[in-house]
Amino acid sequence: MLPFLRGLGGFAATVAFTFLGLLAITFFIGRVVPIDPVLAVVGDRAPQAVYEQAKVEMGLDRPLPMQFVSYVGKVLSGDLGKSVSTNNPVATDLARVFPATLEMATLGIIIGVLLGVPMGVMAASRQGSLTDQVIRVVGLLGYSVPAFWLGLVGLAVFYAHFGWVSGPGRVEIYLDGMVPTVTGLLLVDSLVAGDMEVFRSAVSHIILPAAVLGFFSLAYIGRMTRSFMLDQLNQEFVTTARVKGVPERVVLWRHAFKPIRVPLITVIGLSYAGLLEGSVMIETIFSWPGIGNYLTVALLNADMNAVLGSTLVIGAVFVGINKLSDLSYRILDPRAR
Repeated sequence: MLPFLRGLGGFAATVAFTFLGLLAITFFIGRVVPIDPVLAVVGDRAPQAVYEQAKVEMGLDRPLPMQFVSYVGKVLSGDLGKSVSTNNPVATDLARVFPATLEMATLGIIIGVLLGVPMGVMAASRQGSLTDQVIRVVGLLGYSVPAFWLGLVGLAVFYAHFGWVSGPGRVEIYLDGMVPTVTGLLLVDSLVAGDMEVFRSAVSHIILPAAVLGFFSLAYIGRMTRSFMLDQLNQEFVTTARVKGVPERVVLWRHAFKPIRVPLITVIGLSYAGLLEGSVMIETIFSWPGIGNYLTVALLNADMNAVLGSTLVIGAVFVGINKLSDLSYRILDPRAR
């Protein structure tokens, strides 16, 4: 029991120090960028007296260490400030927009895992073949093709030309707000409400941006899976299994794939966090009302409270996913316990 409590205490301390470092980075970045948060509030034509008063009210006249202590206290109490763009608390805005990004990124990582892992295993098992070359080219395209270009091409082909999917937005305009918000995930909320029309519209809107994100994630996951599998397929225990006449499918998925699950968790976790953080361009192209779109608008409006709040949430997601990966290590690999 005592080792468990020590491990739990160490885990909590690591999370706390990591989060504190994240707070420090976001705070000081917000103070060194060439954007004046006071001007964003009062405007560039405000008299100097009004400017100075607003600066005092915002606490920006105090030394940076005191500002940081005040910032940490507010964040820990759930206060991320007020958005200049929406005139709402930043925490309220983030609670509204983050589920949209989470929904799209989750579907994207599911596509990436379901396609990327089998592709990587297949490429490794047929090293040097035409199949391997094709899968490697797909992975190369995933690393080299710009996200905005692929999104625009997808809209032009599958929406404008064929009409197979719906266009920008999360749902048809006339269906917006038709189902009550329970989780913030429109696919889930529409099913809970039993409104299949909203569900079908939501699926039609999300499938293309999620597929674009899924393409980039499967390229990374597929490439890393192939690399891990090639290393395992050259091990003696795999050769021994083949000499004994074990079916190739069993050799691949039971003997060779099992040891790579732990490093593959890191790859999938980083890819998932990357989708949550790197969906800014995709959300802009598809007018997706997520945190990426919210962050873009905040940057254009010099809304530093919204920028810092969004950055903090994205960083917290990275920390959370990394810690979940560590926990998965302990479950899958007893040696890590």
